[in-house]
Amino acid sequence: MQKIFNELIDTFIANKVGIAENFLSESLATQLKANLTTLYNDKRMQSAGTGNDTLVSHNKLVRSDRIFWLDRSHNNQPENDFFELMDAFVSHLNSTCYTGITGYEFHYTLYEKGSFYKKHLDQFRSNSSRQYSMIMYLNSDWQENDGGELCIHQGDSRQNISPTNGKSVFFKSSELEHEVLVTNKPRMSITGWLKIG
Repeated sequence: MQKIFNELIDTFIANKVGIAENFLSESLATQLKANLTTLYNDKRMQSAGTGNDTLVSHNKLVRSDRIFWLDRSHNNQPENDFFELMDAFVSHLNSTCYTGITGYEFHYTLYEKGSFYKKHLDQFRSNSSRQYSMIMYLNSDWQENDGGELCIHQGDSRQNISPTNGKSVFFKSSELEHEVLVTNKPRMSITGWLKIG
């Protein structure tokens, strides 16, 4: 895994956007996707909002995805395997880049057909604990005309990243505005933040 961790970090250092194609193994991605699909079919995923815990806005014209938070208390084996992977990555990140990350939070994310998320920053104005944003994709056989790209804005340039299975994207939460373009079929991921404090 160290090679994949370094790929994510090195591409981040080079371009402010880290990308590693096989951050999640195919088997782990398959298991996590099965979890997400079950949660969705059981109607346990909630409409996502914008803002922090004390001021949440649900505006379908801004954001139309559905989420379910991962938690160790679920004692779900694929989720526990994911947390072990994240623990290893955070340890490697802290030891090689001295980032001081002390925790993280992640949720399953599902964009139904026709869903999107308009351009935004991930860090709250009133809370700077989110340091790095990470997305891990759970979409096998994704095609270019399926849409749903992550569009990252850097000045006048845009970088479109396809949400292909196992890929991870990594960037500073406070620096890069980004959006999820309209998806033409269900689009699944685990999304979250590495935090301090």
